[in-house]
Amino acid sequence: MAVSSLTRMTVPLASDQSSSTQGLLMPKLKYRFRVIFEGLGVSTPRTELTKQVIDFTRPEVTFEEILVPIYNSTLKLAGKHSWGDISVNLRDDAGGNVQKRVGEQLQKQLDFMEQASAASGIDYKFTTRCEVLDGGNGTSTPVVLETWEIYGCYLKGVNYNDLNYGSSEAVTISMTMAFDNALQTPIGSGVGATIGRTVGDVITGSLTGAPAA
Repeated sequence: MAVSSLTRMTVPLASDQSSSTQGLLMPKLKYRFRVIFEGLGVSTPRTELTKQVIDFTRPEVTFEEILVPIYNSTLKLAGKHSWGDISVNLRDDAGGNVQKRVGEQLQKQLDFMEQASAASGIDYKFTTRCEVLDGGNGTSTPVVLETWEIYGCYLKGVNYNDLNYGSSEAVTISMTMAFDNALQTPIGSGVGATIGRTVGDVITGSLTGAPAA
């Protein structure tokens, strides 16, 4: 049948790597997701924020570079890691539910009226969970394809954005979140998976012998 040609619509691989007919893997789609904020603000329910999310950036991690100068060359090692900020855009609803919860979170970090700050990070930090879904809804419960659990979040910046007589767009609130750590769940699939530590022979990563001095 002609439909069998679809199994060839991908990158051909060497015969020892894959079957000649394999098909292409289904990609995750950007618009199938939900974001849950646990501990942001003080009011309940917090699902109003989930329903008003416009876009969300997944975590970004970078490693500092350690340079080891030697004779005629320079080796490079991974140093301390750092998580980049996350951007979230929300629709601001007419009932004020979104701005109320965002404002509560800002007040937890700093009481703007009394100019009093929180005593410690645990007093205002919250957890964010981003789930990539398969498109299910209603009687077909959505399947979670990927989950990022993001810990130690706080609002680094909030922009209430502009109003405009010449626009028909919804009013939005933009948030920049900083955080301490992020894991992909279930544990074992991606960042946070159990990977046995190896002890290398030399600085370039050989896996035999004792560690170099």
